[in-house]
Amino acid sequence: MEKYELTVVLDARATVAKKKKVTETVEKMVTLLKGKLGKVEDWGVKENGLYLFFPLEIEKSSAKMITTKVSQEDDIRKYLLIRKI
Repeated sequence: MEKYELTVVLDARATVAKKKKVTETVEKMVTLLKGKLGKVEDWGVKENGLYLFFPLEIEKSSAKMITTKVSQEDDIRKYLLIRKI
């Protein structure tokens, strides 16, 4: 398993319910891919978005599936998935 960091940006006016929905979606994806999710961090509002940070441990082959699913989420404005070295 490889270590990754996923950062997602929601609308700055996102409700608690939307944050929870996005967090649950990422948790479900990681679980289905038999990965591990670390402590989710809410970085709050910066500039024009609300930032959520997800430390992940997933197989290298699963990274593409994560980015595909995240890009299809309506509530997520931007995202970045990077592999830790």
